[in-house]
Amino acid sequence: MSVRNPFRILVLTAGAALLGACATAPQPLQGAFPTVTPQQAVAAPQAGATVRWGGRIVETQPKQDRTCFQMVGMPLNASGRPDSGSADASQGRFIACRAGFYDPAVFTPGRDVTFVGRIEGTDSVRIGEYDYRLPLVAADIVYLWPEVREVEVVAPRAYPYPYWGRPYWSPWWGW
Repeated sequence: MSVRNPFRILVLTAGAALLGACATAPQPLQGAFPTVTPQQAVAAPQAGATVRWGGRIVETQPKQDRTCFQMVGMPLNASGRPDSGSADASQGRFIACRAGFYDPAVFTPGRDVTFVGRIEGTDSVRIGEYDYRLPLVAADIVYLWPEVREVEVVAPRAYPYPYWGRPYWSPWWGW
């Protein structure tokens, strides 16, 4: 028993260290950022503030010299990824633009993206019958998160004890 305990403690410590490493934001997303949300940026102008915002893509619009993303802002988790557990906790919409071409076939609606950039003001957008003012971010970093796919793992059903194979074979049958 004393031989197992140090091994168990070592395994648990290594597992905790690995899990702690998973909660760190990727290198491009690290840093200290103000806690201003897209809704707050429209209510009180925050032009020039550097922010880290993320959410789900609503629309990707390639233009002549840049690509703009219309996003539904969501709270970010510890790693900087939009929190999938709070799908209804929108922080408002925003537009993020970055120089260059980003393929709308890759940056499809519903994908999670995190941006780091500066607030440049607001832009008017028509959504349905409504005109909205959305904060405009000049993005320095565009971080597309890998898609999360749910997989159901089904273990093969084992026969209940004392059967070790087919149900008609058992040491209790006297063979």
